[in-house]
Amino acid sequence: MEFHILHTLFIVFLTAGVFGDVSDGQLTFVSELSSKPPQKLSRYGWYGNVRLQRFVIPEDVAVARWLFSVTRGNGFHCGQHNVTIYVRWGAPPVINPVGSTFPNLTLWSHALSLTLPVTLHSSTTFNLSDPAPGDWYLAAHLPRDDGRIEHKGFPSCSYFFQPQLSIRRAVDTPTLQKDTPLTQSSTKDKPARLKLFVPEFVSSVSVLVTGCSWGEGPDNGDCSLVLKLGSTSLRQGSMTVNCSAIGCAATLSAPPWNTWIRVVVESLHDNRTTVFSITANYTVGCKPKSVGLAGDDYIRRLHGNGTNATSPGNSSLAGEVVARANASFSGCVWSVPVLQEELDVLSLRFTPVNGPNVSVTHTHPTLLSYPLHTQSSGGTLNLLLALNTTNMTLGNSSSVIACLSPWAPVLNLNHSLPCRTALFSGYALHVNSSVPKAVMRLPFPQSATWYLTLQLSCNGTDCGNVSVVSVVTEVYVSACVEDCGTYGECRLLRSYSYLYAACVCKAGWSGWGCTDSSSAQSYGRQVTAALLLTLSNLLFLPPIVVAVRRGYITEASVYLFTMFFSTFYHACDQPGVAVMCIMDYDTLQYCDFLGSVSSIWVTILCMARVRDTLKYTLFMLGTLLIAMSMQLDRRGLWNMLGPILCAVLAMVSAWVYRGVRRRQCYPPSWQRWVLFLVPGTLCALVGVCLYVFAETEDNYYYTHSLWHVLVASSVVFLLPPQQRDREPCGGGRGWGWTRGWSWSWSPRVCGYTLCQSSKEELYTVT
Repeated sequence: MEFHILHTLFIVFLTAGVFGDVSDGQLTFVSELSSKPPQKLSRYGWYGNVRLQRFVIPEDVAVARWLFSVTRGNGFHCGQHNVTIYVRWGAPPVINPVGSTFPNLTLWSHALSLTLPVTLHSSTTFNLSDPAPGDWYLAAHLPRDDGRIEHKGFPSCSYFFQPQLSIRRAVDTPTLQKDTPLTQSSTKDKPARLKLFVPEFVSSVSVLVTGCSWGEGPDNGDCSLVLKLGSTSLRQGSMTVNCSAIGCAATLSAPPWNTWIRVVVESLHDNRTTVFSITANYTVGCKPKSVGLAGDDYIRRLHGNGTNATSPGNSSLAGEVVARANASFSGCVWSVPVLQEELDVLSLRFTPVNGPNVSVTHTHPTLLSYPLHTQSSGGTLNLLLALNTTNMTLGNSSSVIACLSPWAPVLNLNHSLPCRTALFSGYALHVNSSVPKAVMRLPFPQSATWYLTLQLSCNGTDCGNVSVVSVVTEVYVSACVEDCGTYGECRLLRSYSYLYAACVCKAGWSGWGCTDSSSAQSYGRQVTAALLLTLSNLLFLPPIVVAVRRGYITEASVYLFTMFFSTFYHACDQPGVAVMCIMDYDTLQYCDFLGSVSSIWVTILCMARVRDTLKYTLFMLGTLLIAMSMQLDRRGLWNMLGPILCAVLAMVSAWVYRGVRRRQCYPPSWQRWVLFLVPGTLCALVGVCLYVFAETEDNYYYTHSLWHVLVASSVVFLLPPQQRDREPCGGGRGWGWTRGWSWSWSPRVCGYTLCQSSKEELYTVT
């Protein structure tokens, strides 16, 4: 279930809730509550450590209040930490808490951030009046990661973040119609709330307040009101106009298309009800030429010329597009139809139907639209403009100006006017003969319809011989910026049903696209780390030799398995470019973890000196259980601790049994204790302490290498000597090892065994 909703609807007349009395007299408000389950916070290392939550605010919401609660779990010496919370409308917040650099040509804006100090339980509220309808995203994380590697299962400080949202929504908001006045009343604590729908291709919207009256007397016509147009989206606020004595008017140039605009009229005086008349009007400035209802030439073009239409270097098609534009243009804007192709998750491509070459003139703007839905806001919007100079040459004083803006286009383009609409800012680009290519990337673009406006700008009114130029436009949505480069990996993340992507960097690189090399590891350090982590596994050769010399062939096979897969796992696990993978990474990791725990298991059972039948049964049974537990959770604490404790318990039980039976300490030799058992145990304990408590991201390559050395050394010390009454391997079967590394074969003939004399090399029948 995505989130828990407590949907309570009730009419508010005289009661004051958490927001006070906001019923506005003539309006009916309902209350809606939504809550998310608590999520465990993490220290920030990359965007995957952020806990992202999404709330949906409907239309006509007057007040929204978030309650942010952070609870600390049980831990040791947790201290006090600050939890950072980000709020953004329309897309997940783009954050940079560590101050790293962004990739070149990547634009982003700061999101609203809140800091919440946490001791045991803390909470804070965030109120927002007249919030913009749509998706609102919250992101929370702990301070920057200190680099310490925490192993799963050990006690650690845990913090849980839970957001809750309560809104008050008007169910009967009056609608302003074009050129239709409405009579409304407003007080300071009960403002008048209305809404106005803006259709497509509207160039301006105006709202007029007149006919104010609040009582009898000479000041009866005083319009002491505040007129607000638009909603609060944190990045862009609403337009506010203070009304004078005779009234006021507010005008929005380039308002957002195909959406509702909120209109709020507030009174400036206490204990006064002002009655006024309000009128709305809008102007349709530019409309493209209608294609009619019977046209299907675009479908034929997609099926017939799909290959040629998508070729950027097709000069004949560019000439065709220019000719078509000059012949069929009618109006003040040329709208180019765009094909939208959904290729994969967070992979969307937009292509002009007539081909990538788009004709641009100086007389009217060229308009392309790119609808981005909620599913695309978790990726990166990429825009590429390239001037096609195959058939024409642009003068030095001329350039093509481009403006990419959400919700509404900017149809008046020149160098003096900014690239922005009435309520939202856009992003400006330009190409010319000296800079024929321009690139822009927007991580986490807002879910809206984006408009790209292109127009040729000349030095003066005359553009000379060049009146139409061709520009190659490439717009697409990708998961990450440049696929995170060489030192990063693009990972798909999920918050309930919402998908988004982020880069996880390696080898010390950082930043949104893993392009910040301020703390990057050098190539020499990467090679050194790879050599240390791989070659340190060769220290398992002495345990293998000792095990074979003492007749422990099964144990030696396990050590060989561990050495092989640990070597190639660490060769594949390197964060930089010094990487070698002989098979799938997950397979190497699984075999490394399985071999490590199995080596500890067989070593301790070998020290128990139990009968071979029981020992090999425990070997097989324990290895199968270890394999199962590694498949369930290979990084769990008890997956390693459980086999160790069971093996130690079996060893201690066997030693106690022998000691009681023989009436002496076992092992009986003090040399065995002083020269082998104590040094081996110390090596194992020091290695475990390094592995659990001392490893960090910075020192991993030498602390983990030291762990390999200590574990291998402990096996050399702890392996027991060969039993004196021990049969050679396969002694009853005719196969076995003898001293001096020679292989002996004793065949059985008719129930008799042929024995070989090591001195005379003669065979006798016994």
